Order: sequence, then C-alpha cells, then structure tokens
Amino acid sequence: MGGQGVSTDSDAPAAAPSPGRSPSASACEAYREVIEEALGHGRNAMAIWQDLVDRHAFAAGYASVMRYVRGLRRRAAPEACATITTAPGEEAQVDYGEGPMVRFPATRKYRRTRLFLFTLGYSRKSVRLLTFHSSTRTWAELHERALQRLGGAPALVILDYVARHIVEVLCPRPICGRSAGRRDRCGRGGGGMDT
Repeated sequence: MGGQGVSTDSDAPAAAPSPGRSPSASACEAYREVIEEALGHGRNAMAIWQDLVDRHAFAAGYASVMRYVRGLRRRAAPEACATITTAPGEEAQVDYGEGPMVRFPATRKYRRTRLFLFTLGYSRKSVRLLTFHSSTRTWAELHERALQRLGGAPALVILDYVARHIVEVLCPRPICGRSAGRRDRCGRGGGGMDT
C-alpha cells in the first residue's frame, strides 16, 4: 500500500502553549477584575469583549469572553431576597393602579382600566379585578367582591399603593395632621400606604 497515510511518529513536535499561561487557562483570567467590574455595571459579554480589545489590546476572540462570563455568572451567589411568611388568614395586600387598555362596552373604543389586586399573604392566592371607574365607592366595592370570592376576610389588609382620593377618605386631615397645602402625604410609613 503506497500513498498517503497518517504519521504515527512520536518525533512530530507538539504545539507549544502560549507563554505565561497553561493550555487550559482562559485568556480572560488576566482580566478577571476588569470583567467582574463590567459585569457589576450590567455590561454583557459583547460589550466587555469590545472594551478588552479597545483598551487592553485583547487578542482572544469573543467566544472566549462569552465562555468566561458564563462561568463567572454560574459561580456567582444568588442575590438575597427577603421572604415574608404569615399565618393563614393573617394578612392580605391590596394593589390598585393602572390596568390594561380594554374596549369600553358602550362605545366599543379602547379605554384605560384600573386594576385592583387583592393577594393573601399565606397562600399568595389573589383576586384581580378591572374597572373603568375610579372612586372611593368603587374601591370599597372591589374589596367586597374580592372578599366574597375568597370566602372570608384576613385580620389585616395592607394597602401597598392607593390612589390619592382614596387616601383622603382613609386618612382624613385631623388624623394625619396635614395642612391644607400638603394634601399629598399621609402618615409616613403608616399602614403600608405609599402615596
């Protein structure tokens, strides 16, 4: 058999690794602090690679930076978050604000709705209701409907966001000590209201 074959000689020179790093080390390791700082500022792998090329004459490709960033993100500890636990029936939270655009039945034109969200603290079960009107009466009726659907009432209702005209009813001037010129604040930190 003549012709061409594969050489099995051990005399062939092996490709030498780049000086200064092992064959398995990433070219990005020397720039670890720069990359971590950029990740902390919300930069993505492409932007980091472009910065390394422009500012540090980085010779490796984008894929190298992408793999390195992916590895750093895997090793990063998850962000801590508080978990609030409550007993069954202890508390609920109410959110009330801007809802989606929906066709108004009478005119068939799209109108902005108000979204009422009533969430139980223990089970996280919630009732979501939409309304086209926003008034104190409507707000109270939405509470009634939510409580009827849930089949009872919690011991405490926390108002997460409540519109100003409803705060006027819940927190009258003599109770909060507001002056006529400062009608936009109601009891800092009181009752979970954010106005």
